[in-house]
Amino acid sequence: MAEEMRIVLRNYGKINPLKIEDYMAQGGYKSLEKAGRMDKEALIDEIKKSNLRGRGGAGFNCGQKWSFAYRAPGDEKYVVCNADEGEPGTYKDRLIMENDPHTLIEGMAICGYAIGSKQGFIYLRGEYPQLINILNNAISQAKAKGLLQGFEIEVRSGAGAYVCGEETALIESIEGNRGEPRFKPPYPPSEGLWMKPTIVNNVETFANIPVILEKGAEWYAGIGVSSYPGTKVFTLTGDINNKTFFEVPTDTTIREIIFQFGGGIPGDKKFKAVQIGGTSGAFIPESLLDTPVAFDDMSAIGAALGSGAVFVLDESRDIVDVTTRIAKFFEHESCGKCAPCREGTARMHELMESVNSGNGSMKDIALMQKLGNVMSIACLCGLGQAAPAPVLTTIKHFAADYNAKLM
Repeated sequence: MAEEMRIVLRNYGKINPLKIEDYMAQGGYKSLEKAGRMDKEALIDEIKKSNLRGRGGAGFNCGQKWSFAYRAPGDEKYVVCNADEGEPGTYKDRLIMENDPHTLIEGMAICGYAIGSKQGFIYLRGEYPQLINILNNAISQAKAKGLLQGFEIEVRSGAGAYVCGEETALIESIEGNRGEPRFKPPYPPSEGLWMKPTIVNNVETFANIPVILEKGAEWYAGIGVSSYPGTKVFTLTGDINNKTFFEVPTDTTIREIIFQFGGGIPGDKKFKAVQIGGTSGAFIPESLLDTPVAFDDMSAIGAALGSGAVFVLDESRDIVDVTTRIAKFFEHESCGKCAPCREGTARMHELMESVNSGNGSMKDIALMQKLGNVMSIACLCGLGQAAPAPVLTTIKHFAADYNAKLM
């Protein structure tokens, strides 16, 4: 673990998360104090120059997004933290909130000052009830010490819907509506929560903000790949020796993630595939393992960085069967609002079941490719657009596994 670089997890294991004094002893809330002395446009420009890009999956420039909300007209604006973390195998946001809740709160308060917001919401995954008390305790302590400068934060818990990880479905859920995505544009920075300008950022994104203000945009921009600088937190599951988590610069390769930090494949078995970014991520073959774990580099190979979940498969795994189970997951989790996703996920699962059971044909493979390409363009939100990725990439990189099951 010598190459690990902790920015987001800088206080992990060093402080008592229930004591604000421990966080402040590490320099906590100094960045918020500094932000309060800065011109708001200068503050946003500093975040923009750091080139911090969203760690929730979309990879948009954080400062640029803040500037949209800052310039949007209206006295009422909101800051929302996406802590839904619904991707199977992902728990990086939970690590941050459980072990260093104040870094999230400080990051949100800095954003609130920058865009002119007095109200924030943390939308917490319904399966994380233990975090409600930790977060509320941290918020109460920060308010009691007068650190939040009038910025209020409320914790809202979801009900377990995977689609609520999508920012507009999350917003609908906070408003008390059914968790379904909205049509975009307008985007949340101009019309978000209750149709007011709203910034939605991921837990990991907000956790970077205090350090960027402390050490400067140039320092942060110099870490990792220049087009997607900084670090990324990864969680490892599957056929891997070290089922663990770590934080590394973005110029680290997938091969290093699996064989250096992950310790390789157990039982002297060979590597077969890795899925990065959660259930909607692409399956990556061994030939592409030297790709850096940066947003644009991953996009170039048809993959996504997403949530940072790393799911490893060894040579003994039936990749067609695994992909069939993923297709079933997306059929279940589709909210059904748009036809391309509602019908597409059901049909994709049906076709995968046919192939997996040995009753499929090359026509079914061709149909899945055509259907997947349509869904990636026509679906309303990221769930439906990304749902075909596991199917399309396994067909592309593991054609022999599919051919072995065809009639």
